[in-house]
Amino acid sequence: MRKKKLLAAAMLAAAALTLSACGGGDDGKKPVADVSVESDGDKAATVLDKPFEKPDMVLTDTHGKKYDLRAQTKGKPTLVYFGYTNCPDVCPLTMNNIAVAKKKLPKAEQDKLQVVFVTTDPERDTPAALGKWLKAQDTDFIGLSGDFDTIQASARTLGISIEPPKKEKGKIVSMHGKQVIAFSPKTDAGYVLYGEDASVDDYVKDLPKLIKGETP
Repeated sequence: MRKKKLLAAAMLAAAALTLSACGGGDDGKKPVADVSVESDGDKAATVLDKPFEKPDMVLTDTHGKKYDLRAQTKGKPTLVYFGYTNCPDVCPLTMNNIAVAKKKLPKAEQDKLQVVFVTTDPERDTPAALGKWLKAQDTDFIGLSGDFDTIQASARTLGISIEPPKKEKGKIVSMHGKQVIAFSPKTDAGYVLYGEDASVDDYVKDLPKLIKGETP
């Protein structure tokens, strides 16, 4: 058991070094505290044996209305991802993979699943811009924008590092973590993590279990 825990800690330390996408780095604070993981080399999912608490985050949705993440996803299977609409690769691919997998579910299961995309570039990703971008992915996806500091602090509680958008080679880029966090409908805790390599097939296989609050 001790060997297993030490291995989990080592895996987590390695993961912390690859928390950023569309760039690199973090805000100088440790992104992950005391969280160990269990992972199967053949699975896309990393199951956290110390789940994350759902962020106490109130932002603005694509309809311009206040959205309280904890209150409005309480008791619902929820996937949360931090990214931005001008991302050239990881963000659209991740959301598209989830959207395609979701469409393969029975309608009743589709209706239960909540997918929340939180922008890391709120200055450009206004509610209207987010709504237009997400509509091309899935009309039921929830897009949230608002104060950058609030977004950054909330992401940090999930071990996800975000930096303020900055200009590089004439383009504005947002450096952010790649993880999708799955929250259980039973406990509202973030107990499963997916990286950028998670495929449509991975989500197709895992979503029915996540919707029930089971371990994939």
